[in-house]
Amino acid sequence: MSVLTLVRHGQASFFAKDYDVLSPAGEVQARQLGVYFARQKEAWDEVYVGPRRRQQQTATLAGAEYRQAGRFWPEPTVLEGLDEYDLGGLLKCLAPMLAQQDPAFAGLIDAHRQSVGEADRLRAFQQMFETLTTYWVTAAPRMEAVEGWPAFRDRVQRCLGKIMERPGRGRQVLAFTSGGFIGTATALALATPDRAALELNWRLRNCSLTRLLFAPGRLTLDEFNAVPHLA
Repeated sequence: MSVLTLVRHGQASFFAKDYDVLSPAGEVQARQLGVYFARQKEAWDEVYVGPRRRQQQTATLAGAEYRQAGRFWPEPTVLEGLDEYDLGGLLKCLAPMLAQQDPAFAGLIDAHRQSVGEADRLRAFQQMFETLTTYWVTAAPRMEAVEGWPAFRDRVQRCLGKIMERPGRGRQVLAFTSGGFIGTATALALATPDRAALELNWRLRNCSLTRLLFAPGRLTLDEFNAVPHLA
């Protein structure tokens, strides 16, 4: 069977003006990943990366360390399908609509706005965002301005199919993406209910590794959310 290793990007710049760049810690994580791959003598037939800067920065930094160790790093291919779900659309379009319908959710938004300190802000945001994404997956109406959950799930499935259908046996494939994609890909491999994709997403660590085994007509989870390079 072939192996698809999915890498969640390194830590992004949460609450910064531009979220879509790696934080200093995220850069260290990405470099450590490249060092680990070289040390383990992992060899890749293909490397894919999503369109976001945080995904591409992770791939670039890991690849630089891998090459520094004298190993061959295939030129990454950008796949739009590896993109994350529409985070901006959920916050700008779906959140105000849900707040009008649900006073409890409106209270979570207020709590996040009034939170002080990084730890409290992160906690308040997570509470608000989990409620919002659960609504997005289970009950949100179709909106032209926001990629809906069915469309996102189908995009993940099509992207996996595009990678898997390429010729060759025993392929070693590496793809840099985000938590939403990896959680959904894992849920598809396990044939779980849609809600499980979110629960898996929340558990994913920055720069973690999730490995899927694949063959024609078959996709199996082999390893989830591993961080041996960050131990």
